[in-house]
Order: sequence, then C-alpha cells, then structure tokens
Amino acid sequence: MSTTDWVLLIVLSVLWGGAFFFNEIALRELPVLSVVAGRVSIAAIVLWVVALVRGHQFPHNARLWLWFLIMGLANNVLPFSFIVFGQTTITAGLASILNATTPFFIVIIIALFVRDEAVSKLKIAGLVVGFLGVVVMLGPDILGIDSASLLGQFAVLCAALSYAIAGIYGRRFHSAGISPILAAAGQVTMSAILLIPTALAIDGMPNVATISGTTWMSIAGLALFSTALAYIIYFKLLSSAGAVNVMLVTLLIPVSALLLGTFLLNEPVRPLEIIGMTIIGAALIIIDGRLLKLK
Repeated sequence: MSTTDWVLLIVLSVLWGGAFFFNEIALRELPVLSVVAGRVSIAAIVLWVVALVRGHQFPHNARLWLWFLIMGLANNVLPFSFIVFGQTTITAGLASILNATTPFFIVIIIALFVRDEAVSKLKIAGLVVGFLGVVVMLGPDILGIDSASLLGQFAVLCAALSYAIAGIYGRRFHSAGISPILAAAGQVTMSAILLIPTALAIDGMPNVATISGTTWMSIAGLALFSTALAYIIYFKLLSSAGAVNVMLVTLLIPVSALLLGTFLLNEPVRPLEIIGMTIIGAALIIIDGRLLKLK
C-alpha cells in the first residue's frame, strides 16, 4: 500500500472506532434498529447532497442498483444491526476485538473463491500478529466473558463475516468505473430503504420529543463521520489497496477507540494496552513489508 493509503486507513479507523462509542450512548435511549436506521438515513441524505453538488449523476442502471442493494445488506444492514445488537450484551472493547477477525474471514474467502487478489504468507503472518496485539490490548477483560453474552459475541462475529463478504463484493464498483462517493451513496440509500420500514415495524415510531441532545449528537456522529465520510474513504481504499488491506482497519479500530477514550474522556491507558498497540504496530510493519526489504 502507498503512504496515502496508510494515512486513509488510519483516518478510517478513527471514524469507525468512534462508532462503538456513539452506539453505546445511543442505545441508552433507542432500540437497536432505530439507531441503525437513523444512522443510514441521515448518511444517505448527506451523501447524495455531496454527490450531486460535485457533479455526479443519479444512476438509472437497474443492475447497478442491485449491486447497491447487495452491498447495502452485506456492508450496512446486517453488520450494523449485528454489532449494535451485540453491544447490548458485550462491551465496546470486546465488540472491537471480535470485529478484528474480519481480515481472517477475507483471507479464507479469497483462498476458497477468489483468484485475482493474492494473499502472501507475510501478510497472513502480520494478520496473526496484529490479532494477538488486539487480544493483548483487551487483556484481563477477556476473562469477564460469560455464557450470557455468547449471543452478542456470535452476532459481532456474524458482522465481521458480513464485512468480509462486502469487501470482496465491493471491488466491482471500481472495475465498473463507479466513484467512491457514488458507491457510498447508493449503498447507504438501499440500506435506509430496507431499514426504515423494518425499524418502524419492530421498534415503532420513536418519540422524538423525548430523545436527548446527547443521543441526537451520537446519531449525527454515526451518520456523518462513521458512515458518510467513512464509506467514501472505504470505497477509495477498496479500489486502490484491495479488500484484505482495507479490512486491516479492524486491527486499528481498537487502538483508535482507546486513544479517543484517553483524549476525549480522560480514560487511563493500561500497560497491557501500550504493549498491545506496539504489537499491532509491528504487525502493520510486517504487512506493509517495505521496512523488511531495506538492507
């Protein structure tokens, strides 16, 4: 990956790392599907405004909208719902660790079904080291896992698998000449079309007057930063770096979440977390490979 790709990957990890924080706040007042539907609905509006202002034409190709539908299901509807549901029984830290299995799912899918994106032994070694770093970061918190949270853990693993499938499927947008912003707008729009009626049917109409300003700010953060901006960067990286490299972001998300908590909430940093971040840094150096080639 280029230096620009690495910078974008770090930015993406911050945007998605914040999503776990925003989810925890929003879930205090709103049910799962309402949080997810609000997130994608606002993001869809913002993305289309930006796309049209930048001169993109509204697509009328039926096949393209089918792609958007499939991508919306695999990259938004299913994983967002699984993760938010999972966070009703497990912590944001554990959710981010389980989410970090996404690159492994991608490697398995590529090995079984894909022939045009190679995964080197060095990259697999880096993935393993990186995942160990994420586990070290969580540390003793892993021991707090109990059977009551198993369903939540399984839900987040399902989200990771769904993200992996989306990462492979989403490469077709670049091949078809679809810009990152248009791909993001179409995907999130189809997600909103699916989620709004589902949320209304299951959760009912939320009482907007009783929703606190903090919750509204959390939904706005999810929509503007963790969805709209994040998916523009995501599709750009998918076209320039490939599916496996994009999903390295899941190794960085726990680091970003930790640093956000430290700087924004004054949360202390434990020695194990520093060790874990160092291991993740070493893993990324292994995956990048450039320093290892220097003599």
